[in-house]
Amino acid sequence: MDNIKLPIALVLAMFVQMAGGVWWVSQQAATISNLDETVSQLGSRMAIEDNVNLKRDVLDNSLELEHVWGELENIWGDLASMAMTINEINKIKQRVAIIENDLKYINRDHNSMIGPPGK
Repeated sequence: MDNIKLPIALVLAMFVQMAGGVWWVSQQAATISNLDETVSQLGSRMAIEDNVNLKRDVLDNSLELEHVWGELENIWGDLASMAMTINEINKIKQRVAIIENDLKYINRDHNSMIGPPGK
């Protein structure tokens, strides 16, 4: 074993391959590190965008809900006024019915006092 002779070209080729392997592994590690950082930044950015979108959607929905409630209050107000109007119309109909009934009795009493026509 004392007398092992290795060609310089073989040693040089092994050294170049070893250096190339170390360089390739370091490049892969750097690429993975960059990708990991990019993914974490994108995840953070997406979380911020989701939060901003959620706040915007909640605000839009609350404004729309306020509008709907306002419209609903208007509808209830219109319904109440319509019910009061119908109630007033019914009161007027009752008064007209009473007046018509009174006129019927007045005409009947008046005609009975005068007698049949032609006498």
